[in-house]
Amino acid sequence: MEVIVQSPFAEIAALLVLAAVVGFLGIILRQPLIVSFIAVGLIAGPSALDLVRSDEQISLLSELGIAVLLFLVGIKLDVKLIRSLGAVSLLTGLGQVAFTSIFGYLIGLALGLGHVTSLYVAVALTFSSTIIIVKLLSDKREIDSLHGQIALGFLIVQDLVVVLAMIVLSAIGIGTGDGGHGGGSVPLVLASGVAMVAIVVLFVRYVANPLTERLARAPELLVIFAIAMAAMFAAAGDIVGLGKEVGGLLAGVALASTPYRETIAARLAPLRDFLLLFFFIALGSALDLSLLGAHVSGAIVFSLFVLVGNPLIVLAIMGAMGYRKRTGFLAGLTVAQISEFSLIFVAMGVSLGHVQEDALGLVTMVGLVTIAASTYMITYSHQLYAMFERFLGVFERKGTPREPSETGAHREDGYTAIVFGLGRFGTAIGMRLKKRGIRVLGVDFNPLAVRRWRELGLETEFGDATDPEFVAELPLSRAEWIVSTVPIHPTGLSHEDTRTTLIQLTRSSGFRGRVAVASHHPKDTEELFASGADMVLEPFQDAADRAVDLLCGAPEEERTEIPSIETEEAQRT
Repeated sequence: MEVIVQSPFAEIAALLVLAAVVGFLGIILRQPLIVSFIAVGLIAGPSALDLVRSDEQISLLSELGIAVLLFLVGIKLDVKLIRSLGAVSLLTGLGQVAFTSIFGYLIGLALGLGHVTSLYVAVALTFSSTIIIVKLLSDKREIDSLHGQIALGFLIVQDLVVVLAMIVLSAIGIGTGDGGHGGGSVPLVLASGVAMVAIVVLFVRYVANPLTERLARAPELLVIFAIAMAAMFAAAGDIVGLGKEVGGLLAGVALASTPYRETIAARLAPLRDFLLLFFFIALGSALDLSLLGAHVSGAIVFSLFVLVGNPLIVLAIMGAMGYRKRTGFLAGLTVAQISEFSLIFVAMGVSLGHVQEDALGLVTMVGLVTIAASTYMITYSHQLYAMFERFLGVFERKGTPREPSETGAHREDGYTAIVFGLGRFGTAIGMRLKKRGIRVLGVDFNPLAVRRWRELGLETEFGDATDPEFVAELPLSRAEWIVSTVPIHPTGLSHEDTRTTLIQLTRSSGFRGRVAVASHHPKDTEELFASGADMVLEPFQDAADRAVDLLCGAPEEERTEIPSIETEEAQRT
């Protein structure tokens, strides 16, 4: 079936409509967007509707999407975070990569694939989708659990393997005919790579923090700057021969140590998803479904290997290190799929002429099967554990020496109170909570307010209280109080009440404590209680009540002698 459209604009519009329809069906089937996007590419390709005609435009958007994707991987590779990786994350990540690579290679040879193709497929099978895992664990409120933290740890290890694999591919691809990343000799490209890394180091050391702090005063400009960094470094990497992928990743690393990396990542995530749609459309348009029939049996074998073998190796490694079988099982399920990087990795091999397009089709089929199946496996992980528990005793050592008790796990990482809005009222609350020995985290979208809190010795995060992804990543599970001092627009021209939005977002993200919100208008009190607030703070009324109590002779012991903000700043100077 062939559908002809009259212009590139109409073609893009038709593709977006198709993506919306297929995406909606995917939501009904509880599938992640990546599955829907791959399906859109296949439907729009020559084997179905044959919609794609504007190859150059779609290819350009696809390449920009890959640059943004690698940028977001790089921005998560904070050096401090990498240093803090525990032995379990490192050993589990490397063990899973080694196991999957070796046995995947042997399976490929047994299926009759060539040595190079088997190697590419084996390496591609080692990558798990960070996007899917984080989303599913966040939806289940398990991102802060022990198995969730371990999964995040070995995902970082996998990201590092991605980086090394793409650098190796770029080096191998130097001087290979068409599809190479750029011209030049190996020494020249290596020297260019060292120069780019040196630029990143100098940027991180002297420029990144002050520049992003100034840009953060205009959040839209901060996002544009981040996209510009990704595109600029990707272009530079392509010119010198390292490839757009490595360039985009270095751009992310350049901003990974700034206090605004989480905000940048959250705001670029929708753009990444939008642009990656065109990568999968370009991928689907290059695939001939009639040629995939020969790889059905191979795709089934590799899919079973990923769905069963990867979780078992994680379970075995974690069991050998002394973790409970339940923790190992739940963590192991998170690697039962391949990721978008697997397709990008094999696509690079196709562009370099190392493998044929049918290898890309094989990996695409494996991706469709494993991503779809693992989504249900992670969603119903506890039911699956109950089903297989009696068979998992062999993976657990007696005493589980490495695993803390359920009640004490990660308690040291929690906050008793999280304060949104770091103005004078919010800062005064934070200082008084700290004086009473209560661990408090402050959140604000004003970089100056964030810096002021840090100068006062308080812990803080830069972020938007109305951003669902940012709120979901906060340590909400063990907090007892959410305190919002964020004001509503005083003129009433804004129809969005940040306070009610924050209540909804924190509750949907798993917060089970109490919520206190500030109100300067008594008429708002009833609406705020109806929206789910447990307490409404009225700064002027509360201060007046306290002042009257003191004037009327409140006992001296009821007073809390805490210096004002100005006094604290004067003492510091």
